[in-house]
Amino acid sequence: MGISLQKGQKISLEKEAGGGLTRVIMGLGWDAAQSGKGGLLGGLFGGGGGESIDLDASCLLFDEAGELVDVVWFRQLTSRDGSIHHTGDNRTGEGAGDDEQIQVSLATVPANVKSLVFTVNNYTGQDFSKVANAYCRILNGADNSEIARYDLSCQGSHSAMIMAKVYRHNNEWKMHAIGEVGQGRTFDQLMPQIKPHL
Repeated sequence: MGISLQKGQKISLEKEAGGGLTRVIMGLGWDAAQSGKGGLLGGLFGGGGGESIDLDASCLLFDEAGELVDVVWFRQLTSRDGSIHHTGDNRTGEGAGDDEQIQVSLATVPANVKSLVFTVNNYTGQDFSKVANAYCRILNGADNSEIARYDLSCQGSHSAMIMAKVYRHNNEWKMHAIGEVGQGRTFDQLMPQIKPHL
């Protein structure tokens, strides 16, 4: 079991993994919140339980100057250089384990890319009050062991979140748990909020 991160915490991925790290996987998991306590409003907005929640994980690649180099998301599942791959869109959150995964070959991320920012957006437009048990976690791609986990279950009226940043610092990869909430069905609406974290 990996380290449980707090908002704002920074860790060295290699130290936590206990050595050389060449590949990591960012996993995102969630469930649809059980309704039934929605009352009149729940009835109006279809709170009959079993509602599909389509959260989308994206990975944004930035260079040293904070310019966007590439994006991996449900409309482009692999980065142009091939180092980052999204395993596919999950539109319901059903099932155990990670609902979406983004695989990162750290060894082949282009040298001009300094940071990878992971975001989550609710494409169907619901806010996070409809989401339960949401988390992101980083796995060691060599053996699928969990390096770090960050709980995203801050229910509220936001529809998006900047989850975390994985970045190069002194020739090693580190992770910063950002956990900043925002609005938007896709990552581009979060760009003004992402910039200060680069």
